[in-house]
Amino acid sequence: MLQKLGFLPGFNKQVTSTGAESQWTDGENVRFRYGTPEKIGGWNQLGQDKLTGAARGLHHFVNKQSTKFSAIGTNRILYIYSGGVYYDIHPLVNPSGTTLSNCFTTTNGSNIVTITFPSSHSFVAGDIILFSDFSSATNSNYSASDFDDVKYMVTSVPSSDTITITMDNNETGSGATTSGSVKYYQYYHVGPPEQLGAFGWGIALWGGNLLGSLTNTLNGALLNDANGTGGSGTSITLTSTTGFPSTGTNYIQVGTEEISYTGVSGNDLTGITRAARGSTRAAHSNGATVTNSSSWTGWGSAAANTDQVIDPGLWALDNLGSTLIALIHNGECFQWDGDATNATATRATIISGAPTASRDMLVSTPDRHLVFFGTETTIGDKTTQDDMFIRFSSQENINDYTPTAENSAGTQRLAAGSRIIGAKLGRNAIYVWSDTSLFTMRFVGTPFTFAFEQVGTNCGLIGQNAAVEVDGAAYWMSDNGFFRYTGKLESMDCLVEDYVYDDLNTTSNQLVYCGINNLFGEITWFYPTATSNNVNRAVTYSYLDSTAKRPIWFTNASSLFPRTTWEDSSVFGLPHGTKYNADVDTSFDVKGNTDGTTIYFEHETGVNQQEAATAAVAIPANITSGDYDITQKVVRGAATNLGDLRGDGENIMRVSRIIPDFISQQGSAIIQLDLRNYSNNTASSSSLGPFTVTTTTDKVDTRARARAIALTISNTAVDTSWKLGTFRLDIHAGGRR
Repeated sequence: MLQKLGFLPGFNKQVTSTGAESQWTDGENVRFRYGTPEKIGGWNQLGQDKLTGAARGLHHFVNKQSTKFSAIGTNRILYIYSGGVYYDIHPLVNPSGTTLSNCFTTTNGSNIVTITFPSSHSFVAGDIILFSDFSSATNSNYSASDFDDVKYMVTSVPSSDTITITMDNNETGSGATTSGSVKYYQYYHVGPPEQLGAFGWGIALWGGNLLGSLTNTLNGALLNDANGTGGSGTSITLTSTTGFPSTGTNYIQVGTEEISYTGVSGNDLTGITRAARGSTRAAHSNGATVTNSSSWTGWGSAAANTDQVIDPGLWALDNLGSTLIALIHNGECFQWDGDATNATATRATIISGAPTASRDMLVSTPDRHLVFFGTETTIGDKTTQDDMFIRFSSQENINDYTPTAENSAGTQRLAAGSRIIGAKLGRNAIYVWSDTSLFTMRFVGTPFTFAFEQVGTNCGLIGQNAAVEVDGAAYWMSDNGFFRYTGKLESMDCLVEDYVYDDLNTTSNQLVYCGINNLFGEITWFYPTATSNNVNRAVTYSYLDSTAKRPIWFTNASSLFPRTTWEDSSVFGLPHGTKYNADVDTSFDVKGNTDGTTIYFEHETGVNQQEAATAAVAIPANITSGDYDITQKVVRGAATNLGDLRGDGENIMRVSRIIPDFISQQGSAIIQLDLRNYSNNTASSSSLGPFTVTTTTDKVDTRARARAIALTISNTAVDTSWKLGTFRLDIHAGGRR
């Protein structure tokens, strides 16, 4: 008989495929609308260019002339996108430029140029430097076209008064020594493209032994010579090697000398190298103490401690009317006037009087205060940055932050937590998250300006951009689950929670980015998995279609979709997102770039992915159900041979036909039946399948025989899309064996 198939919306990854009967378990590039799965919409590249670095901030706004702007902050440059063109508006440390004379050094056959400054500079590797007014460089093929109005990424910093840059071509002259002059402009430093563990001298433990280090003694003296082992020159003999690490490169300390080894054979440490880690070779007597120092850091050596991390180059972006406000994470705050004449030819400038080191920032509306979070207790003194301190400007004056009886400027220090992670403007309040708690910040007017209240505990924010506000409710991702605040704190039921948190890179938590797609009622968190230092996966909550009894969640592990930033459709009519490629360094505006590139996309347009000047590429989509099975229906003690999908797999079922049903379909879709007799069996495809279904396909004949069957719908070709209807299968009971 023909049996309709019905599946609940959303994915359930908390149970096995057998346990997820009548549910969907997995998929890529799909969404649920009105309870039904469909392929997501396509996306097109905006503009023709690849941006330098990783986009870590995105904000849309409109000026008084109704010109639409998109501000994109990468870890190196602040851009404005308008009218299909990208403009560099990044603020300059020295806005008027600084002229260098006799500054170039080059070498024949090399593309590295060393630039010498008359005194110490503040550049670090990866910073951006812009040149103009190039004069000359003797004995060099480089000319004004290589430098005038050209940006370079600093390749290295050999000393306090030199930097190197990388040219597109090698030096063909004999090599400049001290010739040449040029004007340079220094870009404000933002940060690295990724969030990684902090390593280096002065980070965490150094110059000391960790607890529990194993000791033993030398069995034979060590000489102070080239071989210096008292034996073959490749091994050291101990009284006992019990407990000493035997794989990889390890270290021992004898006296003040560090010695590396790569293996253990009996009581011998093999593959030894003397005077390791910058130590000095010395003679050691028989019976001298040997300490396992594999997890020990010698004096002056770089510590390897991943409990400390360096935040990526983040931006906090907002607007006060037509003015863009842009904060570098833990750095300065800038403004850019979108109403200015020829605005796109101007640069953002530092906000006079504002804090110079803050973790986050937003504009409080409609009261029009500029608020800084995790900021300085003494304005202008970065050493006073307090991660729990809040400071806000006087109303309508972003240059005034000193509280007086005549203004509304003020400060507040939060108590619960160790640092403010982020803040988000809501309909009824500003939501402020520390690493442990949630606070509300409400405008109340004089004399206090804002009222603060702690409204949640054990619900901290995982990253600066991991929260959104929708219709008076805040949604966010924490270190230990998803939360919602609607006047009361709620832990959100999530049927994909283990899938997300069991494979989450907690070291890169600042990369998590949450965005709204209000066209479909979706909130999506883009996040990095445990093996990735960049965003590579997404999890979505359908806030419009979800109910208390049935929250709708789905995931996307496709490498095509994850975005480093996202902005909804409120300004441009369609949502926008950015994709970061760490492996492609050729950007349109910076030479010597090593930080990868960003592509800016408009979403929910067409059914393919389209990058500039390339052919459309398919967006492969698929969705897979849990296993379903049958029993024999019994009427008055007699078997009817009619299938019942509520069964428990007692009987074998035979599927002879598939009757496809799509609410809408463009191009062809692929249907596959995955068969298994027992839960731990590897599923096998139905005979004759997979099956290609077009808009004219009435039925598909198959030979499927199993206790449990799972359904997969997919597409792989360009110009294809589908929205699932109600499929029917021709199912017959086939006995118990």
